[in-house]
Amino acid sequence: MAQDDKREGRFRYNPRRMKRIVLSLLLLAALAHAQTSQKAEPTTNANERGAARYLESIRKQPLLLYDFLHRMPKGGDLHNHVTGAVYAETYIQWAAGDGLCVRRTTLVLEKPPCDEAAGRPPAARALADPVLYREMVDAYSMRHFSGALPSGHDHFFDMFGKVSAVSHSTHVADMIAETVSRAGQNNVQYMELMVDDLDQGKGLALGANLGWDDRSESFESFRQRIDQNGAAEIVASGRKYLDQLEAGMRKTLRCDASGPQRDPGCDVTVRYIFEVYRGLPKAMVFAQTQIGFAMAAADPRIVSVNPVMPEDGYTEMHDFDLHMRMFQYFHQRYPQVKLTMHAGELSFGLVPPDGLRNHIRDTAQKAGAQRIGHGVDVMWEDDPASLLRELRDKKIAVEICLTSNDMILGVRGPRHPLNIYLSHGVPVTIATDDEGVARSTITNEYQRAVEEHGLTYPQLKQIAGNAIEYSFADDTTKQQLRARLAKAWIDFEKDCCGK
Repeated sequence: MAQDDKREGRFRYNPRRMKRIVLSLLLLAALAHAQTSQKAEPTTNANERGAARYLESIRKQPLLLYDFLHRMPKGGDLHNHVTGAVYAETYIQWAAGDGLCVRRTTLVLEKPPCDEAAGRPPAARALADPVLYREMVDAYSMRHFSGALPSGHDHFFDMFGKVSAVSHSTHVADMIAETVSRAGQNNVQYMELMVDDLDQGKGLALGANLGWDDRSESFESFRQRIDQNGAAEIVASGRKYLDQLEAGMRKTLRCDASGPQRDPGCDVTVRYIFEVYRGLPKAMVFAQTQIGFAMAAADPRIVSVNPVMPEDGYTEMHDFDLHMRMFQYFHQRYPQVKLTMHAGELSFGLVPPDGLRNHIRDTAQKAGAQRIGHGVDVMWEDDPASLLRELRDKKIAVEICLTSNDMILGVRGPRHPLNIYLSHGVPVTIATDDEGVARSTITNEYQRAVEEHGLTYPQLKQIAGNAIEYSFADDTTKQQLRARLAKAWIDFEKDCCGK
C-alpha cells in the first residue's frame, strides 16, 4: 500500500472511534469549564493574598513574624486561668504593697508578722535585694527553668501555692484587669476567663460541712441537702461579687475615660468560667460543681463550668469516672449551661498507660463537653481515629495551649497533636492557659503555631475565627463579635504588609 493510502486508511471513518473522540472532547470541555468556574470565584481578595504571601516571606524571620502576628486579629482566648495569667513581677509588687512576708527557703508568700531572724523578711525586701527579687520571679514563673528537679510539671503547679496569699486576697479585680489589658494589646476581641472562687469558696465550705455518706448518699439527695443549706444565697452572693470584680477591673483600666488614657482591654468582651477543684474530696467537688452550674444558669456572664487542678493527681485519676457522672448529672439538670472541660492534659509516662485511654472520650461522651481543654494525649486513647471523627462530627473544639503543653508535659513540635487535629478536620483554637507563669502572650502562642507546626495564613485566620464561632457567647454577642472580627481583618490586611 502506498504511503498516501496508509494515511487514508489510518483516518478512515470509524463510528466507534468517532464516538470515543466526541465523548473525550465533551469530558475535556466539562473539566475546563469547571476549572474556569472555580477560578472565576476566588476565595480571597488581593489584600488577603498579600498578607498570606508576606507571612510566607517572613516565616523564618522571628522578629518580623512576631510583629506581623502581634498586629493580626486573634478572635478570642478561650482558655485562660487568671491566677496563672499574672506575671511574677506583678505578684511581687502586690505582696510588697500588702505587707506580706516571704519565706526564704521556699519563697512562699505569707501573711505578717514578718521575722527577719526566722527567715521571713517582708516581701518588700525584694524590691531592694536583686538576688531575692530574681529568685522570687523564677519561683513564680517558668523563667530560667532548667529542667532539673523539680520537673517542669511540678515547678509550674507549685507556683500557685506560693502566691496564694496574694491571689486569693483583694487583688482579683486587678488580676482580671492585667489579663484583659494584655489581651487588648495583643488584638484579642473576646475572652473566657477562669477565675478562682467566683463563689468566694462558699460552695467548697458547704460541701465540707455537709460531708458525703458513701453508704446512702445519692447525687439527688446530696443536691437537695445543698439546696436546703443555702445554695441560693451563695449564688446570689457570688453574682454580687462578680459585679464588684467587673467594676474594679473597669476602674483599673480607666474604661470611663477616652483617648489614650482608656486601656485597650476595655474593648475586649469578657465572659467567665466557673472553676471546680477536682483534686478535693468528693463532697466538696460535688457542692462546688452544683454552685457553678447554678451560677452559670443564673448569670449570663458565667458561660461554663470547668474542672481544674492537675489531671494526673491521685484524686483526679481515682475519681475521674465519678467526676464525669457528676458533670453529666448537672448538665442534664442545666442543659442551657455550656461545658468546656480540661481533658487529656497528660503525656506518656506521666501516668500509667491505662490512664491515657479514655479521658477525652469520656469527657465528651459522658460529661457532654462541647469544648476540650488541651487534648494532648489524643493519640494514646483507645481507637484515636474514631475519637477524632467524633470530635469533628460533633464540632467539639479543642483549646490548644502550646507553651503550657511544652513546659508542663514536655510535649512540643511534631510530638504535639495540633496538626493531627487539623488534618482530621477537628476545630481548634489557640489559647494561653497560664501566660504569666509561662512568660507568654497570645501572640507568642500563634508564633509557635507558625514556627513549630508550619501553620499558614488561612489556617491562622480560621483558628482566630474559631475562637468566636466556638465561644459560649450568646447569639447576639457572637454576631457582634463576628462583625467586629471581619472588620478587623479588613483593616489589618489593608495595612499589614506594605505595597
